Amino acid sequence: QVQLVESGGGLVQAGGFLRLSCVASGRTFTGYAMGWFRQAPGKEREFAAVISTRGYSTYYADSVKGRFTISRDNAKNTVYLQMNSLKPEDTAVYYCAAGDLRTLYSGTYYLQGSYDYWGQGTQVTVSS
Repeated sequence: QVQLVESGGGLVQAGGFLRLSCVASGRTFTGYAMGWFRQAPGKEREFAAVISTRGYSTYYADSVKGRFTISRDNAKNTVYLQMNSLKPEDTAVYYCAAGDLRTLYSGTYYLQGSYDYWGQGTQVTVSS
């Protein structure tokens, strides 16, 4: 079992920034690829970013590429999502998730089913 706890959400104006954190406990953090997903009101949960076990590989959704940066500190069992140039359409509940590293190689990292463990989410609201 892996327990994931997100933090760092809040209310920010368009053009602003936030950094989300997700702390993992339980099984070995370094054994998992870590992803961030988001779910806007009335919409399906969607992939935002993923990082490999040691941080060497990252992938982003087109909607956040160039504005969001995913990183991890394995010594702190923490994965981050730095979100810059925020837009109102970034408003959503953001979830971190832990999954199998092989999903990065197979190209299935954007699928919710590729992740075994999920956090409870943190709300991000971007005002215009």
